[in-house]
Amino acid sequence: MKTSFIFAAAMLLAAGGSLAQESTVQLKDGPGRDKANACLACHSLDYIQMNSRFLDKAGWTASVNKMINAFGAPIARDDVEPIASYLAQNYGKLPQ
Repeated sequence: MKTSFIFAAAMLLAAGGSLAQESTVQLKDGPGRDKANACLACHSLDYIQMNSRFLDKAGWTASVNKMINAFGAPIARDDVEPIASYLAQNYGKLPQ
């Protein structure tokens, strides 16, 4: 029993240390940011940064539609355009 407690305490301390090192991703300010925050309902904003180098406006539009159609994201159809525009403007694929 004492060994289990020590193990559990060690795991909590280790987890706390690793969590303290994580930074909170915040979206850049701009038109559509409020709507893009809907992405938080299903995943972290790290997803946006990870995919930003690959997606242009058409890619972001397809991605938002995929989140709605395939995964049931709670995003209104009228918000697809503002979200995709915001993401393309602030996190879009850089020109080659």
